[in-house]
Amino acid sequence: MKKSHPIRRAMLATAATVSGVVLLLSLKPASDPAAASAAGGAPQQTAAGQESPQGGSASQTGAQSVTGDVAQTQYGPVQVRLTLSGGRITKAEAVQAPKGGTSDQKTAASIPKLNQEAVAAQNAEIDAVSGATYTSGGYKQSLQSALDKAKAAGGSGTSGSAGSAGSSGSSSSPQAPATRAPATQARTVTGNVAQTQYGPVQVRLTLTGDKITKAEAVQAPSGGTSSQKTALAIPKLNQEAVAAGSAAIDTVSGATYTSGGYKQSLQSALDKAGG
Repeated sequence: MKKSHPIRRAMLATAATVSGVVLLLSLKPASDPAAASAAGGAPQQTAAGQESPQGGSASQTGAQSVTGDVAQTQYGPVQVRLTLSGGRITKAEAVQAPKGGTSDQKTAASIPKLNQEAVAAQNAEIDAVSGATYTSGGYKQSLQSALDKAKAAGGSGTSGSAGSAGSSGSSSSPQAPATRAPATQARTVTGNVAQTQYGPVQVRLTLTGDKITKAEAVQAPSGGTSSQKTALAIPKLNQEAVAAGSAAIDTVSGATYTSGGYKQSLQSALDKAGG
């Protein structure tokens, strides 16, 4: 009987050891799937979170920014920057404009209007803002250079002609040069004589299409101080008429009567031209 006790104890110890190993093996599979699922969940959320910013940046790559050349005017430089999407102007802004003194007021009044007209017209054929003739002329000049750069880069010119058959909006862009092409022949129109206190004033215009390319006074007050005032005023009035494309031009200080007669004859010339 005494010899049987050590054997029993050995058998009990062995059984206990086997039971412990079985319990450990049974616990590991239960914990592994949970750990695996937790580890797999985090990378899936990260990947989903990255998709949104990638989509946003892709939609912004279609916009194109083009800055026109600086146009020097009597009151300061004007420079226009355009944002285009699909060959169309979506935004226009002046990165440079006349400033200082009364120029600040004229710039604040004219630039927003010119920006709006550029987007609406989709070209540089926009009206000059009354009272800001020089700024308007410089704006149109820089705007045209920005459009030329965009065309040279293949942005608006290529996409506009390719999409003309399918989109009414993009078809208007390539048609603009087409309407100007047959209008390369210049025509001359002479306005009526405007009688002023110091003598007659008569304006003659040279137009290409509906655009004034040259303005000149074929009659103007002369003799005495009138000759000096005419020499001072007429070149400025000619320049403003071309820049504005209309009779809404500023009066030259010190030559009020000559300026009034000039604008009157200029308007009659425009009426004769049909514009």
